[in-house]
Amino acid sequence: MIPGFVHDTDRAARLGMPEAIFCEGKDAFALGAILAELVREGRPALFTRLSAERHAGLDPALAEAMDYDPQSSTGIVHGTLAPRRGQVAVVTAGTSDLRVAREAQRTLEFSGIAAELVADVGVAGIHRLFARLDHIRSFDIVIVVAGWDAALASVMGGLVGQPVIAVPSSTGYGVAAGGTSALHSMLASCGQGVMVTNIDNGFGAACGAIRILNLLERA
Repeated sequence: MIPGFVHDTDRAARLGMPEAIFCEGKDAFALGAILAELVREGRPALFTRLSAERHAGLDPALAEAMDYDPQSSTGIVHGTLAPRRGQVAVVTAGTSDLRVAREAQRTLEFSGIAAELVADVGVAGIHRLFARLDHIRSFDIVIVVAGWDAALASVMGGLVGQPVIAVPSSTGYGVAAGGTSALHSMLASCGQGVMVTNIDNGFGAACGAIRILNLLERA
């Protein structure tokens, strides 16, 4: 057992969401020991913010046990959780937002929830959004990932009636300021009821969707 690391083994039962291991800030020893313990226990586990460099530095036997996706910087051990009701669309303004969108998608898929990526439909070419709009409306929840001015979140909030969870991404030049402008734009959105996560927090957006779907299951 790693000092300070205690499994939250009943999180799925308590919150309907899985325990996840946030890898940034953990040294190689701690990360390797945590992974070894989870592999040994045989429980499904999700690792987030696991860079390709950190993954390459893991013990090869442990790395082999992980389904690793470098685009989203996520790893999964021992498969996914049982399939659940609900479908989520993860929509991006541009392809630069895919790393955050894929984190949301992988978190949902690990949790047993169907999630489809609808990429590159931002306002710079808004006709692309209109061409996919009917399909997006077929999902239960829509996650929107956008940087720059993040206008897509407001547009989506005015076009679909499903819950919209907006994720500001840290893409864009100059005053985009690492996602701060996108965050402020989303918080100031005139789209009614648009919910906003922290910058680049695809994992948090997925967990927000899971909370909503938990209510649908209980209903």
